Parts: sequence; C-alpha cells; structure tokens
Amino acid sequence: MNVEPRIIALLLAAGRSRRMGAFKPFLPFGERTVIEACLENLRAAGLREIIVVVGHRADEVRAKLKDWRVDFAHNPDPKSAMSASIACGIASIREEADAVMIALADQPAIPPSVMRSLIEARKATGAKLIVPEWQGRRGHPVLIDLALRDDLLRLDETRGLRALLDQKRDLLHCVSVSSPYVVRDIDTWAEYCALHEEIFGRREAT
Repeated sequence: MNVEPRIIALLLAAGRSRRMGAFKPFLPFGERTVIEACLENLRAAGLREIIVVVGHRADEVRAKLKDWRVDFAHNPDPKSAMSASIACGIASIREEADAVMIALADQPAIPPSVMRSLIEARKATGAKLIVPEWQGRRGHPVLIDLALRDDLLRLDETRGLRALLDQKRDLLHCVSVSSPYVVRDIDTWAEYCALHEEIFGRREAT
C-alpha cells in the first residue's frame, strides 16, 4: 500500500516589512489579506498542515489567523535573516514528517498548481530538493526532504536557502513552471500595487 508523504507547509511571516512602509501580511489582496491569500493557495494545493512563522506583530498575526487552524512558530528576533525564521519553523516540526514546503508570506499570487507540481515532481523523481523555475530563474516555494533537517537548522545567515541549493546540487531538481509569481514578491508599495492591479484589475487604495 502506497502511503502519501507527510508534507508540512512552512509560511514565513516574521519580518518587519521595513521597505513597504506597511505590514505586508495584512495588506488587502482581493477579498482577503496577503497572508490569507497565501494560506488559501497552500490549502488549495492539498497542504493541510501549515506552520506560520511569526515575529513582528506576532500576537496580531495569531489573532488574525485564529480561524485558519494553523500552527505557529515564533522567531524572537524579527530583524534576523530569513534563515533564522526557517530554523524556528523546522525546529517545531515533529520527526515523523517527510518533507517541508517553505513559502513566503509576501507571494500571494502563486497558484496552487505550482505547489502541486512540486509535490508531483518529488513523487516522480525522489529528489530531495525541488524548486520551481520560471524562465531560468529559481523561485519559491521550495520543497525539501526532511532528511536535510540539520542543514535547514544551520543555514548560512547571509545566503540562506540559496547556499543550501548550491551546496546540494546533486540533490536538486528544478521544475519549470508557467507562473512568473514564483520569482516575484512585494517588498515595496509600488510592487504591491502593481501586483494587485495585475491580478484584480485595480490598484488597491491606500
């Protein structure tokens, strides 16, 4: 009997949104907020177990997501690099999980089909590191086998996942996707407005 792998989604939402000038997770995105859109896409891809890594305004994020049935991990230093948030999330995952899908809370437009394609690629190839690629550019989310748990707990502070992907090239499998949103996030207000207009046909009001 084939047993479906247990894949945990790790949604990184601990940052301070300094360049945006507003708290990115709570910005409107259609009928939801940015972070809710990210969660909705993960759920639609079939990922039922989700850990949200919180830091800046952690209590507000927990309250906002109280009805979403997600777990939380806490990064006590929101000023830290993304590698610290990944380590906090990985440390909270129970040993029996098989793999983790690491997603960013400022990429609300990635379609569920992208996540599903990564999961299917893992089943087909057995690769330990699965990354979406759009026009030759690697993006997010990244699907990583938890045989690499220790590596994820001690990521290079400066280069983060990029360093791991470079070090483990022999384990890497890139999946070509048609969505440009795997390589686009929303660090600035202009990027947010442009993405919102692209997806919904209108620039979100301030």
